[in-house]
Amino acid sequence: MYASFKSIGAYIPDEIRTNQWFVDRMDTSDEWITKRTGINQRHIASDDQTTSDLGANAAKIAIQRAQLEPSDIDLIICATISPDYFCMPSTACLIAEKLGIRDTMALDISAACTGFIYAMQTAKAFIESGMKKNVLIIGAEKLSSIIDYTDRTTCMLFGDGAGAAVISATENKDEAILDIQCSADGSMQDLLLTPGVQSQEKPFMQMKGNETFKVAVRTLTSDVRSIMEKNNLTNKDIDLFIPHQANYRIIKAVGDALKFDDHQKVVTVAKYGNTSSASIPMAINECYEDKRMTKGDMILLDAFGGGLTWGSALVKFSGN
Repeated sequence: MYASFKSIGAYIPDEIRTNQWFVDRMDTSDEWITKRTGINQRHIASDDQTTSDLGANAAKIAIQRAQLEPSDIDLIICATISPDYFCMPSTACLIAEKLGIRDTMALDISAACTGFIYAMQTAKAFIESGMKKNVLIIGAEKLSSIIDYTDRTTCMLFGDGAGAAVISATENKDEAILDIQCSADGSMQDLLLTPGVQSQEKPFMQMKGNETFKVAVRTLTSDVRSIMEKNNLTNKDIDLFIPHQANYRIIKAVGDALKFDDHQKVVTVAKYGNTSSASIPMAINECYEDKRMTKGDMILLDAFGGGLTWGSALVKFSGN
């Protein structure tokens, strides 16, 4: 039994917050933000929207596109660093309730920006073991709830949104997810963090930008080369290179090092900013809705986030 990537969906909040919003409130400029990050705008959830609301809306689309009913889902995995509640209940449980799914295993994964790839790896393992048949994986973030909007080093980088996919069992090897590899290194935990219960600091995201940039470019380039060599692929075998949308400079540096051309590279960071675990499925969804991605395409995913965590995946899109 193999795991296949059957469908994709996304939900993006209505409010658009352009760079001018930050220019009006702090010492910065649109030119500086764009040059440093490649971001022009980001979407922000309303006060009465929760992370689980965003995730449930994306999940409904993914389930429908997979031509399934919510009752067909036998595992829900939500990757998030901005859950509705501090510890419990999990955001996955809340999404399950909003989808009308009962008596089904549901859990959260905390792997920051690599969360969606971690969720996909977990879904693949459950399916290939024969334990589950249709796994709903979600990357959902309301990062505006954990951002200090007086901190110039972080506040303009992040946005809100959600993406979801259905990973299903198949006997057709040609539809299978080819490979996924995930890693972590806790020794660099201080580069990206959110203070917790033992800290006297406010629970806002903190980042050492320059150090994170250098480690991200080096790690992602090495990780992508590793998974491609392991599977005897070259950049010419990749239809779409969809990296985590953190910063245009990181995407360009990694893409150039791996010699992907503009037709292969997918860049959505200008429209949505960094949406952490939601950024990859949101970017996949955009390719799907723009008909840039078709059944059988080989997609290369890569991500790097707090933990530190990182991961890459070679995925054949098997949806319609």
